[in-house]
Amino acid sequence: QVQLVESGGGLVQPGGSLRLSCAVSGFTLDDYAIGWFRQAPGKEREAIACISSSDGTTYYADSVKGRFTISGDNAKNTVYLQMNSLKAEDTAVYHCAADGGHVPSTVAARDCGTYLEVWGQGTLVTVSS
Repeated sequence: QVQLVESGGGLVQPGGSLRLSCAVSGFTLDDYAIGWFRQAPGKEREAIACISSSDGTTYYADSVKGRFTISGDNAKNTVYLQMNSLKAEDTAVYHCAADGGHVPSTVAARDCGTYLEVWGQGTLVTVSS
């Protein structure tokens, strides 16, 4: 059974950092792309970062480029999202998701969001002083 479980959310002050984790079970990271999405109250869901662990392809949304870093640990079957220089507008529920295996993981990572089908439950990140 494919399962993704996020952790690491919480309350942080503007300018601070958090690292989110996405623990994956039921498949290996090498076979699929993993992405991070976020959804803030009243806003549309936004794909912010994706990675293909098979070749290292990554994608970042302009809103997080230079501040967030996505990485994968194949030994732990876990994908991380390191978030630095956090802003109030980063406040949202963050979900990780895996692609459905219909295209190569490199394609799924590059077209972040289009092919992601299996979702975790989300973790809340609040950036506030």
